[in-house]
Amino acid sequence: MEFGVIFSSVFISFYLEDLRKDSNELVLKNELVSDLIITIEDDLEQLKNIQDILQNSEKLILEILNDVDNNHNQLSDIETMNKILGIEVGFSFFPKDGIFNQLISTGTFELIKNEELKKTLLEIFNNQKQRNYATSQEIDKFNIDFRKEINQNFRIRFSYNSFDGEYYGSRTLTNSKFNENYYLSNSFYGIISQAQQYSNMYMRQLKDIEVNYETAYSLSKEEIKKNN
Repeated sequence: MEFGVIFSSVFISFYLEDLRKDSNELVLKNELVSDLIITIEDDLEQLKNIQDILQNSEKLILEILNDVDNNHNQLSDIETMNKILGIEVGFSFFPKDGIFNQLISTGTFELIKNEELKKTLLEIFNNQKQRNYATSQEIDKFNIDFRKEINQNFRIRFSYNSFDGEYYGSRTLTNSKFNENYYLSNSFYGIISQAQQYSNMYMRQLKDIEVNYETAYSLSKEEIKKNN
């Protein structure tokens, strides 16, 4: 009889401890998902800003290509230089994956009830993150070569405001010497067309990432509501 009482007490003690542990893990999971919603909002804003920059760059590239096609009869030299200076294809998306990593490392990721949310998060922070990193590296390398060729073939002097703009500041043209022979060459046309291709390619990739982020955002909010 005494043994049965002791056994029951130990069993109940372990049972209550498991309940307490499960409850604490559930609270932690909900806290992390709430934090995840905030970081998703930040990443969505970052995605929007980068896409805006790329869309503006594509607009400038098209205006330049049209001017070259018309033998530089549509834009003045200064207008052309300002548009070239405004082309930005080297901005990369850097996802905030800290909260997702915490979900994984604490084991609370498996407590997420919505399987679609788990699948979407894995797609965002594994597959799409790797593809984004590979694409960003390729575009960054091109952007270095692009800037180098532009600076070598046009005499460009600009002032730089590191506190302006969403990311790395802004440039303002202060002096330049236009090189029309280079501007109308196949070399310039080719590198500008390549910049357009990278801009289009990265915008498409960022749009696919954005769709998954919006899905994760909605499902994360549903996950929190179901546990309140």
